[in-house]
Amino acid sequence: MNGNLFCTKCGTPNAASAQFCSSCGTAMGPAPGGVTAPVAPVAYAAVVPAAAYGGFWIRVVAAIIDAIIVRIPVHIVGAIFGLGGLAAGGLGLGGLGHGAALPLLIFGGGVLALLTIAGSWLYEAFMLSSPYQATLGKMIFGMKVTDLYGNRISFGRATGRHFAKWLSGMILCIGFIMVGFTERKQGLHDLLAGTLVRRS
Repeated sequence: MNGNLFCTKCGTPNAASAQFCSSCGTAMGPAPGGVTAPVAPVAYAAVVPAAAYGGFWIRVVAAIIDAIIVRIPVHIVGAIFGLGGLAAGGLGLGGLGHGAALPLLIFGGGVLALLTIAGSWLYEAFMLSSPYQATLGKMIFGMKVTDLYGNRISFGRATGRHFAKWLSGMILCIGFIMVGFTERKQGLHDLLAGTLVRRS
């Protein structure tokens, strides 16, 4: 019975090329003298796209859009309460004299400024810590703010990043200009908060 393989389970002779026993179906071993080399599993390399970051100019445009978005509701509230008129010079109440107009101007302008500061902070901190991970301006250009590992940042970190922008601006805007020169497009506020602006 040369050239035959015997089933190790039932002893039935099978052809040398048989993969399974014709009687009981047990898997057969390789043919004598004809050892088949095992097929190596194919390894598929994971394709990881290179990280893209939001550059300087696209972030400037996004910031302008966000500034407009914040100021629209602020000025609506100001108009409802007459703060715009106060800031413009005491609602034009010239009869009260300059002594009365100046405090009204300072009060109206101060309240508008506080509303703008608070609105800008809350808008940015809530949006960056939300599942969107971006303000509306950044979302338009496919950008997200993450930590250094690509995770969503907390409200506290988003708040710190927002107020760190004041420092970036106070040093002749060098903190913002750094975005155009750092490897991962980080401004000073990004470095301080440990954040990245990624772009899809």
